[in-house]
Amino acid sequence: MTIFDLLKRLWHHISPRRRGQFGLLLILMISASFAEILSIGAVLPFLAVLTDPERIFQLHAAQPFIRAAGITNASQLLFPLTISFGIAALLSGAMRLLLLWASTRLSFATGADLSISIYRRTLYQPYSVHVSRNSSQVISGISGKANGVIYATIVPALTLISSSIMLFTILMALLTVDPFIALSAFSGFGLIYAVIIKLTHKQQLSNSHCMARESTQVIKSLQEGLGGIRDVLIDGSQAAYCQVYRNADIPLRKAQGNSIFIGASPRLGIEALGMMFIAFLAYTLARQPDGIAKAIPVLGALALGVQRLLPVLQGAYGSWSSIQGSQVSLRDTLELLDQPLPDYVDAPLAKPLSFHHHIELKNLSFRYTPQTSLVLNNLNLTIAKGSRIGFIGVTGSGKSTLLDIVMGLLQPTEGVIEIDAQPLTAGNNRAWQAAIPDLARTP
Repeated sequence: MTIFDLLKRLWHHISPRRRGQFGLLLILMISASFAEILSIGAVLPFLAVLTDPERIFQLHAAQPFIRAAGITNASQLLFPLTISFGIAALLSGAMRLLLLWASTRLSFATGADLSISIYRRTLYQPYSVHVSRNSSQVISGISGKANGVIYATIVPALTLISSSIMLFTILMALLTVDPFIALSAFSGFGLIYAVIIKLTHKQQLSNSHCMARESTQVIKSLQEGLGGIRDVLIDGSQAAYCQVYRNADIPLRKAQGNSIFIGASPRLGIEALGMMFIAFLAYTLARQPDGIAKAIPVLGALALGVQRLLPVLQGAYGSWSSIQGSQVSLRDTLELLDQPLPDYVDAPLAKPLSFHHHIELKNLSFRYTPQTSLVLNNLNLTIAKGSRIGFIGVTGSGKSTLLDIVMGLLQPTEGVIEIDAQPLTAGNNRAWQAAIPDLARTP
């Protein structure tokens, strides 16, 4: 299953209210992108006024603004353009800060919804499901992997979407300055990141499998060691439990470190290439006929655009790398989110089943799976109300299983349980369980 399939499955588990909030966040992303264009576009006239104010003063397109502002000479353009450039920069920064706040709040709110949903769905699973799986898998899914969905999937996915919108708008702004240079820079840096993604894909997938597997083992070793601390202290087996924990924790930390390194390392090389690109661009523009006076405004706008372009590219790559590294944990989390809920989940509490005479087990047999042997075989038993009975047998003989069946936690493989001659079925099982607490309190 691809990353996009996993993200599509995750989207189905997000509530309609959160989906609407994600839609508003998308609008905010687009608004922040336009603010970014404004800040890049404002630097061009600002630097042009600093280097050659007469040229701006003589432009026909600038005449309406000049007349409206009552400007009579070129030197008067400097102050309003400085103010305009400062406002554009502040607006861009404010929009990015607002976007960061909104995306972070929404990501963690969504993560809380998913974690609560996993816990709720797990509690409503049949007793047979709880018996058949290790509790460390569920605890790891709720406490660890659900948190990982926030940090390694939801936040990176929002960053990836925001970065993609930013990249498009920055490219459009740079195309208005110099199409050839803009396309060259975008294509060159984009190709480098594409090659890196291709080369690191298998390693990131391996890291993802390792982190998902070992995080569960870490939880399991903690449960077994601390949950049985009395036996551990008596047996003196601390060293053995420490070794089990070490065997799980070291590979986990190594895989996490590798994933972070793969996501962050390209930035250093790309920044160096960006500086070389700007230096080459400055040299090329300075050698043109109009000299450095014409080069500075264009160079400033392109340098600012590239300076914004590189972090956005790195953010997009880092987000994609993070999603790749967490796809196995995301798949495990989705399996917990896909757990079905019973029909009675939203129904009112069941009324206790009427019980006055006896419980009767007729030809009752049980096995946990079709592949395992019978734990109970053709059992017949009558238990009168108010009687006191005990079950005696060696470990594994079916004592606890029989009690679970009588309490409606497990369903017989064959045979039937009758309460006052009324068969116990899926329809009245909750009513019978509602009656059990009252029976336990009956003197």
